Amino acid sequence: MNGNDIIIGTMSGSTFTALAAVKGHEIQSGADVIEKASATQQDWKEHIAGRKEWGISMNYLVLENARTNVRDVLKVGTTYVLRVKDRAGNYSITGNAICTQCRQTYNRGNIVVGSFAFKGNGELI
Repeated sequence: MNGNDIIIGTMSGSTFTALAAVKGHEIQSGADVIEKASATQQDWKEHIAGRKEWGISMNYLVLENARTNVRDVLKVGTTYVLRVKDRAGNYSITGNAICTQCRQTYNRGNIVVGSFAFKGNGELI
């Protein structure tokens, strides 16, 4: 599979809008572990699975013809419905996420790039 085959976007009702100029993205999920007491094992710790969490981070190009991209830094704290899907529409995952960080890098003579970090807010289905 190629990274170009995966699209991340926002959902508004039944309308999917891809996040423009994304050049790389990463989805992570994790689970807490809870130590438990064992009646049969005193030397080694045992655990059970706890609560789950997920997040998405992405890098994007700040487009010259989309000067509103500079205002992306104001999106932190906003909750979005995010969907991750393949270009053919064969599968997807969806969840609510809060934008926790937006970073943009401006270097003279270089393309302006940015990044977003989203923290899952509830279930990823």
